[in-house]
Amino acid sequence: MFSLFPDGMTDDNTNFSSLEGSDVGLVSCSSFAFNEPFSFELGGSIPSFKLCYETYGKLNADCSNAILVCHALSGDHHVAGRYTAEDRKPGWWHSIVGPGRPLDTNRYFVLGVNCIGGCRGSTGPGSVNPLTGSPYGLDFPQLTMRDMVRAQYRLVRALGIERLHAVIGGSMGGMQSLLFGTEYPDAVRCVIALACAARQNTQAIAFNEVGRIAILQDPGWQNGRYPVENGPRAGLAVARMLAHITYLSEKSLERRFGRERKAHSAGAGPFGVEFEVESYLRHQGHSFVNRFDANSYLYITKAIDRFDLAGGGALEDAFAPMKARALVVGFSSDWLYPPAQNREIALAMLRAGKNAAYVEVDSSDGHDSFLLPSPLLHQTVRAFLDAVG
Repeated sequence: MFSLFPDGMTDDNTNFSSLEGSDVGLVSCSSFAFNEPFSFELGGSIPSFKLCYETYGKLNADCSNAILVCHALSGDHHVAGRYTAEDRKPGWWHSIVGPGRPLDTNRYFVLGVNCIGGCRGSTGPGSVNPLTGSPYGLDFPQLTMRDMVRAQYRLVRALGIERLHAVIGGSMGGMQSLLFGTEYPDAVRCVIALACAARQNTQAIAFNEVGRIAILQDPGWQNGRYPVENGPRAGLAVARMLAHITYLSEKSLERRFGRERKAHSAGAGPFGVEFEVESYLRHQGHSFVNRFDANSYLYITKAIDRFDLAGGGALEDAFAPMKARALVVGFSSDWLYPPAQNREIALAMLRAGKNAAYVEVDSSDGHDSFLLPSPLLHQTVRAFLDAVG
């Protein structure tokens, strides 16, 4: 672990030996409808919209204990818990939310929101345009990260919360956390940004473009007007397979699969599944198309690629408005958003005179490290929130 802590926070004598706490149990999702227009940063508007969200814990009397969790590209509002006892998988960040866990629901009111432009209950390209009665498709306005943050901020205010105790997220969610701190400096007490960058790097743009081309070249895409049950499934699966490789690391792939072969090859001809890693990637692609919309994938990846917090200027200038205390966490094996890009964020905050900390977690699991149970990460987040008070 490499750490850069400000006064009042220390990593000395910290016990990283175990994960503690319990889960949130059974949960349900809610939806908030905004019957008013929403204008997008790059132009265009929609007459109304809704955001799907989940909450864990209780909002205190003065509404000062709320923590907003921002999701990554393929995430959504279902951060923790299960909808039924039979659910095979819990929410995507189940290990960090719950009584006694870093986002302690005995202390905090934790809020997860599916971003605008998404496909899991919030308004996006697959939603019905009330003016036409048909799905928006490519009539949905072009999307940016600021649009996502502005829509979430409206929900936060609609829930009666004037100031968030914290905003936390990894990857795309980390980028949104940074934007909350700079766009709404009086509405955020602290920012926690994990495994992200202050601007999308060229290599990441390149990977996203290949994934988009796979979707656009699929005959099932039909210029974005495909039926829900029969869209560009092959293209979206390939996009997911490619992206998933960037979320892992060479060590994690080698550890999990090596060159192990399937007992029986599957698929047609000589190019069927031969290696275990091939089977794994095909499974990832297949399962993804059953829960994600291709147009949302196109819109959201473009929003990520457009992200540049400083707008081409000096990064420390971008942090000038921020009043929140900040924690930035990088992961040693993350080659999608390498540690240097995360460290750059914290150093720019310090140059801007902000109260910022940087921690680099040694992990062999690549970009996905922030999603996995990690005593070190959990204790770091807990210590930071305790230091904020």
